[in-house]
Formats: sequence, structure tokens, C-alpha cells
Amino acid sequence: MTITAPRQQPRAAASHFVKTLLGVALLSTALTVAPITPAHAFAAPESFADLVEQVKPAVVMITTSTVVTEPASGMPGFPPGSPFEEFFKEFGMPNVPGQNGPARPHRSDALGSGFVISEDGYIVTNNHVIENADEISIEFANGTKLDAKLIGTDPKTDIALLKVESDKPLPFVSFGDSDTMREGDWVMAMGNPLGQGFSTSVGIVSARNRELSGTYDDYIQTDAAINRGNSGGPLFSTAGKVIGVNTAIMSPNGGSIGIGFSMASNVVSKVVSQLKEFGATRRGWLGVKIQDVTPDMAEAMNLSTPEGVMVSDVPDGPAKDAGMQSGDVITSFDGNPVKDSKDLVRRVADAPVGEAVRVVVMREGKEQTLLVTLGQRELAEGSEAGADTGKASPGGSDGVVLGMTLSPLSDQLRSELNLPAAMIGLVVTDVDESSEAFDKGLRKGDVIVEAGQQPVLSVGDLEARVSEAKEGGRKSVLLLIRRGGEPRFVAVPID
Repeated sequence: MTITAPRQQPRAAASHFVKTLLGVALLSTALTVAPITPAHAFAAPESFADLVEQVKPAVVMITTSTVVTEPASGMPGFPPGSPFEEFFKEFGMPNVPGQNGPARPHRSDALGSGFVISEDGYIVTNNHVIENADEISIEFANGTKLDAKLIGTDPKTDIALLKVESDKPLPFVSFGDSDTMREGDWVMAMGNPLGQGFSTSVGIVSARNRELSGTYDDYIQTDAAINRGNSGGPLFSTAGKVIGVNTAIMSPNGGSIGIGFSMASNVVSKVVSQLKEFGATRRGWLGVKIQDVTPDMAEAMNLSTPEGVMVSDVPDGPAKDAGMQSGDVITSFDGNPVKDSKDLVRRVADAPVGEAVRVVVMREGKEQTLLVTLGQRELAEGSEAGADTGKASPGGSDGVVLGMTLSPLSDQLRSELNLPAAMIGLVVTDVDESSEAFDKGLRKGDVIVEAGQQPVLSVGDLEARVSEAKEGGRKSVLLLIRRGGEPRFVAVPID
């Protein structure tokens, strides 16, 4: 079972059979702008026909053209070994082994979907629909065709914004509030599945807040049929509002099995606004590495509840400039409680660049408020975190603590493990597989840099932190480890 974007449907350009197979015939309706009447409680209508008639004029088919070079062993539009390969050989298709010689550059057309969001011609689709395209053409349901130019893209949410020029106002649809959608609400998908032309399917919201692979993922899962070619098309509520952009499907065979994913409109609308204004996204940047607070971590830090976000590292950036420290627990951002790391990442991204926001942290059991002026994530990405700083570790002996065999960092160990010269801590040289430390994920090669939110330079330091935790009635000791340069807090039981 795989999760894939229902990528734009390839359009062949050689034989009549291929044209018929991919279904390039289009439906024809009048281009009219019809007001959309809000529906109460998203109730299912007796028929979706009125809704289709209202919104269909704003849904478009997108055709892209790209110059590609097919490998000599490949089939245009089909993988090697496709059951269609022998058939296409009979029709003399280009780049078929043994027929037309070596592969040559040629134009490849592909189809996707999109929708108009303003009368002056702004169109939303998926980034993967138009990625690397040399030419982009828009076709409306009544057959009108217009060339489009690319305004901007956001690969992180797989959203792209296009623009067409028209002599008259274009029909358009508006974004709705995806947060109001509930599991079980009726939804309607529109687009150009499998190159068959404009098509409608209906279903329900199967699940909310799905994550696939992106930092800003907030997908609505639906059983409305979504197939290849539906990419970039709208998912409508029964009120006729766009509450999602159809982006991906889960399928063992590339076709719909009733598990489709649409990026939530509350994410898309913010991205589109920035693309329209700047041609690119401008997300806020706090400048910290974070992780969720688990119940055992909360117990080890004497927190009443496992809420908020643990700061595992503070490289050079806005947070460091404001005085934030590794080990702080962020409990509030810009006046609102922080639930988890996903919640914080989205809210920071949505905050205006350059804005000073109040961030409340718990530090050593006390609440502190920091004023952080946010940077821009796009400018910060790709830059490496600042080097660790600290005193060189003193000499010391090996020891066994909590089932781990430990050695103080020496210049030789730093060289062997390719660690920064300034890094301090204890290297885990072995872990008892029956120990709690092993169960919590500690492994040979990890470096323990803090215990109980204090630096450890020797085995004795770690033993002292464990003793302090026991005397304080703690069930765990909080360790800050580094693996491959990446920091992470781990609460290890000490009973």
C-alpha cells in the first residue's frame, strides 16, 4: 500500500487510440457566476446537481507541456514492461526499443485540475501539477482556453498559484473554513480524473488533521473518488465553499480505493495570500529545535501535566537572541496555550515575519515570558545550527550508570565520532539490552550532554543527577542526548 499524489494524467499525442483512451473530450456548459447560498450544518441535499451547476464554471482543467527525453527502454507515459507496450509498438509509438532508434527530446503533455479564486483570474492548483512545466494552459468547462503564468509555488504544502488574463470577469469560488468540517460531513470533489474531462464525485469527511510527510500537513481524508488527474482540484462543502485541495491518494494500484487526501483550506488560503502578495511564502521562524513533552518527561521535570513543547536546542537565531535556553518548555505562544510541537510549528509559521511575540516558558519550575522577534524561515532554511559551545571535558574514567557503559568525551573520541571540538558530555559505549535506557532508545554512540537539565562532564556528574532525582521523589531522570548532531530529550526511569 502506498501513498502517492494523484499526479497529473499524461496526455499522449500520437494515435487516435491514445487520445480516446485518455478521454480528451470535454463537457460544455455556460460560463456564469452564480451566488453560493450557505447550507446549515452541511446537510446532504436530495441532489448535488444544483451545487455542481453553481461551482463547475470555476473548476478548470490544467494542461502542462514539458520537454523531456525518454530512455530508450521506456514507454511514453507507461513504465517498462507495461501490458500496453506491445500494443503501442504496433502503432509505431516513439522511443519504442527496436523501432525508432535512440531516444530524442520531445514534448510531454500532462493533465491536472484547479479552480479560480477571483474574477481577475487567479487559479489554485497543486505544485506537482505544474512543476517544471514550460507551458501551462487552462481550459474551462465550456471549452474556453487561456494560457496561464506561474505566480508562485509552495512545495511544502504542494500548492501553486497561477494567473490568466481574460476580457471579462471569470466565475470563481471562495475558500471556506476547513476547521468547521466534521467527520461524516458530506463533501464533493471536482476535477479531471484520468483525463476523462470534468467529473464530480461525492463522499464524506472520513478523518481530519491527517499528516503524510510535510511539516505543515493538515489533510482532510475523504472517500469521495479521487484519481490521477484530480490533483489540484477543489473539495467542496455542501455550502459550495472550497474546504480542501485534492492532493494525494492511498492506493495499491494507483486508482481510488476511497482513501483520498485534500490539503485543508485554512492552510491553503494563507499560502495563497502570501504567493499572491510576494510570489513566495514568508513563514515566521522561531529558531529552535523542539519535541513533544511526554508523561515521563513531565514527571522528571516536576510538571503537573505533559503539555507544551520542550526546547532541545537553541542555535543562533531569534529565540537565542531573546534568551531562550535548551530545556525550556514553551507553554504559550502569542497569548495562546501551546498543545504540542505540531501546534507550535503551524502557529509560528502563520505569524508575521518581524513581529515581536510573547513566548511563555517554564524554566527550572518557574514561568518566564520572553519577547521574541520572529525571523523568516525561508531565509533561515539551509543554514546550519550554531556550533555547540562549552568547556573541554576534564579527564575521567569509564563507568556504568542506568545500564549504560559511559566514557567522558576526549579529543580522541571526538575525532573517532566526528564530533565538534567544543562538544562536552558522556559517550555511550555500550547499552544493556535489558535496561530501561535501551527501551527508551539510547544506543551506542549517543552522547549525553545534560542530565536533570545540567551539563555532565563525568560519570560522577551523571550519578549525582540520578541521586538528586531519587531524593526528590522522581521516577525518571531527564537526559539530553545528541545523535548525529541532533539533540533530543529522553526521560529514563531510575527505579
